[in-house]
Amino acid sequence: MATVRFRTSDGVLLEGDLRHAEGPVRGTAVLCHAHPSFGGSKDHPVLWAIRNHLAARRGLHVLAFNFRGTMGSEGSHGGGIAELADVDAAVARAREEAEGPVVLVGWSFGASVALRHAVRDARIAALALVALPIGPGTVTDLPSPAPEDLERLAAPVLFVVGSLDRLTSVNDLQAMARRVPRGQLLVLPGTGHYFERREAELAEAIGEFVEPVLSGREPGEGPQ
Repeated sequence: MATVRFRTSDGVLLEGDLRHAEGPVRGTAVLCHAHPSFGGSKDHPVLWAIRNHLAARRGLHVLAFNFRGTMGSEGSHGGGIAELADVDAAVARAREEAEGPVVLVGWSFGASVALRHAVRDARIAALALVALPIGPGTVTDLPSPAPEDLERLAAPVLFVVGSLDRLTSVNDLQAMARRVPRGQLLVLPGTGHYFERREAELAEAIGEFVEPVLSGREPGEGPQ
């Protein structure tokens, strides 16, 4: 694991951890964490499990970073808007490590930022959105992409949610997945927003989702 620091287009210095792939390198991944006001950072067990799996089992160099204003990253929280520049800088930094597909993964608040970034970034080859806050009960007032942006999103997208998640709506996620040309919805039964003791299962599901992209095969299309 290597500590890295990189700067956004508006001059904010961010911190991250770069875990190098084990074995042949097949591409890169960027992980976006949950809301910092609720304890979100690059070091949460959910993201650790995903990071470890993608590096060890899928051949990706994985960059997990802290959004602005979180732990050692400069700046202040930007309400999910300024953080778009953070994701852009993180993707650019990850691509310095290797060629190949770029996988973008976001959890909760990070999923919202990742989605809004991906609709405008053709570098993203696959997008995994974990527990995207949407619908009644959402604790953060975050903007959503326009429907036409979702319909133009070319990359395959996996929406993952626990059946007991109280911070998002499975029905609303399903409706969003249907708008995305290559959207899939995976509901993990018996778990909630934090996937306690199910982190490895979640990471495996994301790994299986990105495998066709890394192998040059066509993923399945349409929501499950």
